[in-house]
Amino acid sequence: MGDDSNKSSISGNPTLDTLARYFIGNNYRYRENIIIPRSVAPTVIKSNEEKMIEAFFESCPFKTLMSCVVGYGLGAAIGLFSSSVGPSMAVSPIDGKEQTVKEILKEMKVTTLGYAKNFAMVGAMFSAVECTIESYRGKTDWKNGTYAGAVTGGVIGLRAGVKAGVLGAAGFAAFSTAIDYYMHS
Repeated sequence: MGDDSNKSSISGNPTLDTLARYFIGNNYRYRENIIIPRSVAPTVIKSNEEKMIEAFFESCPFKTLMSCVVGYGLGAAIGLFSSSVGPSMAVSPIDGKEQTVKEILKEMKVTTLGYAKNFAMVGAMFSAVECTIESYRGKTDWKNGTYAGAVTGGVIGLRAGVKAGVLGAAGFAAFSTAIDYYMHS
């Protein structure tokens, strides 16, 4: 029996091994009190491939890229709408003559692309900052969006000066908090 007990002993000393098992416990014990709750649908265990795909879709780079793409599309839609109702389309201020369809479409393109790029930049920046803050904090709550809004608004407003940066940070943080509260309630 001395040889068999020494094979599973870590330290080579059966007394120390017995003490370690007493204080640490057995890692391989059978648990008979596990309760698996019933659900309406059968329990599905995810494969490793499904877990990898899920991890990819929840990653910061993917979230940032998707925010950029969705922001670009939303910005393009808003830019197209705003350029179609803009007052500068009716009459050219230089000649006093009416604009041609080609000039109107060119102006609409410039406005639409400008809005699209701005929305894409803001969406990507906000998403990247929020995901980074969430990863750093290790929590998913309303504070992540508020902090990300403050950083994003501050960086965007800082281009116009310190005062604009502070106001941008406060405004974007308040807006982000309000949207987060609305979405979760």
